[in-house]
Amino acid sequence: MSDIEKVKQLREATGAGFKDCNLAVKESGGDLDKAVEILRVKGISKASKKMSRDAKDGVIATSGDENKISVIEVNCETDFVAKNNDFVSFAKELCELNNENNSDLEKLNKCKMLNDQTVEDNLVTLIAKMGEKITIGKVKTFNQPGTKNFNYLHTVVTDNLSKLSVIVSLETVENSDLVKSFGKQLSMHIAASNPLALSSDLIEKDVLQKELVLVTEELKNSGKPDEIVQKISLGKMNKFKEENALLTQAWVMEPKKKVQDIVKDLNISDLKINGFYRLKIGE
Repeated sequence: MSDIEKVKQLREATGAGFKDCNLAVKESGGDLDKAVEILRVKGISKASKKMSRDAKDGVIATSGDENKISVIEVNCETDFVAKNNDFVSFAKELCELNNENNSDLEKLNKCKMLNDQTVEDNLVTLIAKMGEKITIGKVKTFNQPGTKNFNYLHTVVTDNLSKLSVIVSLETVENSDLVKSFGKQLSMHIAASNPLALSSDLIEKDVLQKELVLVTEELKNSGKPDEIVQKISLGKMNKFKEENALLTQAWVMEPKKKVQDIVKDLNISDLKINGFYRLKIGE
């Protein structure tokens, strides 16, 4: 086999560029196995240089069913790469492995993929091939006995890959169409309304403190006396908590009612919103 044929074969096997493959073939003395190793080492070097760049695009991959469901964020730098077949294939296989491993990133990185290489090794190879920073971001799995899981994908890239994904866990023994319809509608509501927590008492204290500082400063700058500022701040904070807690948000499909009213109207005695997770690329 001539060097040119070896370079061609190496390119097909690794996806690397002609120049890199040509140098690797010469450096390895024509040994293709050694050439692959050389490219891999160079790929790691290239990947490490790219990791300082921002990766705010990508996809959210969703996998699972009513019994167990997971989401995983796979980031890259551009929408062009997010739609690339190699990136899409990696994200699809990765999300299934993530669901199997209950969103344990340490285990996930060590898992072997279909090509018998680990997730972290495949990630390095993909970075070298795509020429962009690619990272695995946030993950979440719902897998609690006695619950049913639902999801909604917004801005779908392809199949189970999207720019925004919501997963919802409902606790109930009932398995009616009414429950399934509510689970889907609730997922859509969360996608649109972006609640911070299930109830107001679960909103993070740091978030509330930051909002209080902003509200107080805004009122003080308007020249109002401290007594009035304190009174108005209390009202604004109560409204902030109401609008950002899922149960007290206005129901998107019927804004005159709150989410908790809709749950009550369903008249399912054991129905409870067990949890939700909203994941959007770039947030």
